[in-house]
Parts: sequence; structure tokens; C-alpha cells
Amino acid sequence: MAQIPLSDNTSADKPSDDRQRDDRTRQIADDIAYRQILLANIVFVGFPNAGDDNWVLIDAGLPASATDIKSAARARFAGTGRPRAIVMTHGHFDHVGALEALTRDWDVPIYAHLRELPYLNGRKSYPPPDPSMEGGLMSLLSPLFPRRPVDVSRWLRALPDDHSVPPMPGWRWIHTPGHAEGHISLWRESDRLLIAGDAFITTKQESAYAAVIPEPEMHGPPMYFTPDWESARQSVRTLAALKPDLVVTGHGHAMQGPRMQAALDDLAARFDDVAVPPHQRTA
Repeated sequence: MAQIPLSDNTSADKPSDDRQRDDRTRQIADDIAYRQILLANIVFVGFPNAGDDNWVLIDAGLPASATDIKSAARARFAGTGRPRAIVMTHGHFDHVGALEALTRDWDVPIYAHLRELPYLNGRKSYPPPDPSMEGGLMSLLSPLFPRRPVDVSRWLRALPDDHSVPPMPGWRWIHTPGHAEGHISLWRESDRLLIAGDAFITTKQESAYAAVIPEPEMHGPPMYFTPDWESARQSVRTLAALKPDLVVTGHGHAMQGPRMQAALDDLAARFDDVAVPPHQRTA
């Protein structure tokens, strides 16, 4: 599968700017940090030392990562590390792994798109992955990945129709389906910051090596878990049209600047050639 490389100077988390703390996050804006836990990123929205109920968690990582997430939250925000809420970009296993454990401990609302609720309230499983996708070990292993829904219905809330994000003033959600039926991305116009989830990513997730040690590359959504390529194409084009200055995705490094923008524009323009698997392409 073709890739669109990005030079190191487009990364928003260069070593000189990391400001890594005891929480082992990478801070990319005054109130935004992310952390890679094995294969997936979680995002912290809130100022350091903000205290309990003054920050928001985006996604919940892989199974067995709850202790790691709570420890990072306490180190970053002080207090008990309890957030105001959790916002889900979607419900795939590598984004909801710690969700049930976290909500039992924190007892906070969880926001997601209306169409994603069945995958978060125990009612609906995701379609099976396609292990025939080219690209590496992750594709081959994908039939082993969990597809059954979690059940956090007690805490679950649908995001409002007006596209606001109740626990995040100044942000709006954008429906970006394709990788998942109710997938969303989060956009802050004031500094043109985009939390893209898996609508597009900045590593080749199909490769186990790239997923663990990601080089900055612009890619479409993870191929083996993307059932609707027509919607995925439109979602990437919608996000590229925003002209974001800084993006953090569900997998890979955060990226910033004109070269990132050019690569995202190129991905949108050549999506069928560089993102869609050959056997999924239309004539």
C-alpha cells in the first residue's frame, strides 16, 4: 500500500518540545497531551494540575490499560485523576479496552455518536475484520481481535445534535464514518486542532513494527477494520477541507504544519490509490 511520508520537522512532539512529565504524555498544546499505550493513543484535554473534574479523556486504550491511564491522569492533573467525562471517537477494542474499568472507578458520563451507542451498550458487535488486507502481521492477526461490544450503558450519553461537546467548550464533533458507523472526530476552530481518531492515522497500523514504533506517515484508517470505504473517503476529505494546523490521531505521532497539511490534502485527493485495498477499489 502506498504511503505519504512526512519529514520529522512536521511532528508536533519533537524531543525539544515534548515537555514529558511523570505522566509520560506528549504535550502538544497548553491543554492537550496524548499518550501511546502499546498500539493506540489516548488524549488528555485539560490543563496540567487542573484537578478533578476539570479535564476530559478521549478514548480508553487497550484492555488492561486502566491502571496505566489512571496513573498518568493523577500525575498530569493532580488529585485523584478523575475526569469530567470520557468522549469516544468510536468503540473498537483498542479504544474501549479500559472503558468499563475506568467508568466503574470514576463514575463519569461517556459521550459518543448516536450510531455508535449499540457498540457501547452491549447490543451490537462489529463486523468481522478482513485479514486479506496487505500490509503485515496486524492484518493477519485481526481475526483474533475482540469484536463484542462493551456495556457502559449506565454512563452512556449521545452527543447532542448541535455538534457541541458538552464537557469540552469550544470544541465540536464531526461525524466521520467509514472506519466505524458512528466514528467521530473532534475539532477546535480557535487553534485549528483536530483529534481525528481513526478517520486517518499517522502510522501504518497494518504493520506490527510500525504500530509499536511509528514513523510519521499519513495513512487512511486501519484497513482490516474499515468496512465502508466510500464513507471513509468522504470523511478524510471532510477533515482535509478544515485545513487543520495540528492533528493527533488514534495511532501514530501528532503532526503539525504545512507539510502535514499537504500530506493530508494528498491523501484526500488520492484516497482510492493510497488508502483503499486493491480488492475494495471500484473500477
